[in-house]
Amino acid sequence: MASVSKTAVSRIVATAQQDEDTPTDQKRSREEYKKQKALEEARKLGTAAAAVDEEGKDINPHIPQYISDAPWYLDPTGPTLKHQRVQEEKVKTFASIHEQTQKGINWSQGVTTKFRKGACENCGAMTHKKRDCLERPRKVGAKFTGANFAPDEFLPGNLDLGFDGKRDRWHGYDSTAYGEVVEEFTKVEEVKKDLKKEKLHEGLGNPEEDDGAPSSDEDEDKYVDKMDMPGTKVDAAERYTVRNLRIREDTAKYLRNLDPNSAHYDPKTRSMRKNPYETTGKSETEVAYAGDNFVRISGDTVEHAKSQMFAWEAGAKGLDVHALAEPTKLEALKKEYTTKKDTFKDTAKNSILDKYGGHEHLEAPPRELIFSQTEHYVEYSRHGTVLKGDESKVVRSRYEEDVYPNNHTSVWGSFWNEGKWGYNCCHSLVRNSYCTGAAGREANAATNSLSITAESYAEKVAQDEKAQVNKSSADSDKDDEEEKERSRKKREKKRRKKNKKRKSRKGKKKRSKSSSSSSSSSSSSNESDEDFETKVAKAMEKQAAEAKKAEEILKTDERKRTYNSMAGIDGDKPMTEAEMEAYYRKRQRPEDPMANFKDDVLDL
Repeated sequence: MASVSKTAVSRIVATAQQDEDTPTDQKRSREEYKKQKALEEARKLGTAAAAVDEEGKDINPHIPQYISDAPWYLDPTGPTLKHQRVQEEKVKTFASIHEQTQKGINWSQGVTTKFRKGACENCGAMTHKKRDCLERPRKVGAKFTGANFAPDEFLPGNLDLGFDGKRDRWHGYDSTAYGEVVEEFTKVEEVKKDLKKEKLHEGLGNPEEDDGAPSSDEDEDKYVDKMDMPGTKVDAAERYTVRNLRIREDTAKYLRNLDPNSAHYDPKTRSMRKNPYETTGKSETEVAYAGDNFVRISGDTVEHAKSQMFAWEAGAKGLDVHALAEPTKLEALKKEYTTKKDTFKDTAKNSILDKYGGHEHLEAPPRELIFSQTEHYVEYSRHGTVLKGDESKVVRSRYEEDVYPNNHTSVWGSFWNEGKWGYNCCHSLVRNSYCTGAAGREANAATNSLSITAESYAEKVAQDEKAQVNKSSADSDKDDEEEKERSRKKREKKRRKKNKKRKSRKGKKKRSKSSSSSSSSSSSSNESDEDFETKVAKAMEKQAAEAKKAEEILKTDERKRTYNSMAGIDGDKPMTEAEMEAYYRKRQRPEDPMANFKDDVLDL
């Protein structure tokens, strides 16, 4: 950006002519510029004296350059701040406070005796024309009569008033006019002194010390008491003003309920409109303060609101009545309407009771007294146990409790076996059956053997699975259940065929090597069972390891996981029979109350 010269053109020309006559070595060099910069830094640090302008005032060295540099057209000869001050040619002068506009009649010139040219034709004054004259229009003006000339007024001066002078309420006020007020007050004070002297000479005592005589202070207190404003209380005895203050012994509104979700308190108006005890369960009559709205609707406020509603309803129905314009008429109409309404209700009520009866129900005591007052006495200990009397029963549900029909000692559903509910007292799985006691438990135990082989255990798992499916999805179709049953039977057949093939293969090998075929066949079947259990155990360990690995992968951040990290866990390889058996054994069923029953059976 090109720099703009701050030097006037005339000074540049003069400097150029001077430079032509000056030798080259005396011209301003770079060293002089450095000295000027060093002097400027010294002035900012305070080690050198500040620059002085043409008026002898110091220039602050910290003033920015764009403020201290003067425009070129001012042609500055040295450091100056004259261009930042108010220019004399721009200063406006206004009328001072002592320059007043004189008003009224100018009696100093006297009253003229002959008509002057250019004067008012009506009164003869020189300060206005006939159309601006304020006197009564004369039948023959002063111009033609030559008598009764009016004196001249003061002409308003052309004062140049400023913004404040135009809006001065006391502009043109004559302070000498207040002398009349001072003079009157002085005369009244002198009369009061004379009256006091006369009372002292007559022996009536000092009126200022007499309690019966009113003093000026008492008059002032009475006057102050009459000047009470809304929301303000003035105590004349203590001579202080109290505005919207509360007694310090009273509890503040915002301290009545410290719950932040209770009634809102407005600190600016010191108001709490809602009841702060709403969440505590206390009624409005039990608390000392129920909110500002409760106070506002007390007294005749409710009656006034009812009257206003009655006026609106009556006006809507064509009745000419107004709550503020005709309050007496409104109250009379409201009273007549209320009386007729009560009479009509009583007539309708009595006619219904006479026709259908039911007077005895109206004479019954209130419902609150029936259920709240009783003569039943119960005494409790400090631990809550009943010492004297019967403890009141608490109704827990609408169904009958502790009822044991058909000689049972336990309720239905207290026993579970093979996906069925029953009675715990006799292990009966038939509802509403007669209890057989210990004999029923022994018979049920004899029918249900607790020794479970590998094949029976698989069947039991399948039955549990079927019972669980039936319980969780009660609305499933029968076709789905039959299809599941067929698939289960197919799996059972496949597994048995595989076991038979294994047995036959091992039996052939054993018969060729050993002499005893019976012993070899029995041993091969045991080994096949052991091999299957071993595979199931390995499959269970493998599933546990995969589950643990999956949990560790899910805990790590997604950005730190390897690509396709879950491929080894969820593969497309079909599951074997041992893996399916391991899955069924490890599957958890928390909703089954007998989920751990299999572990107990295996231990046996």
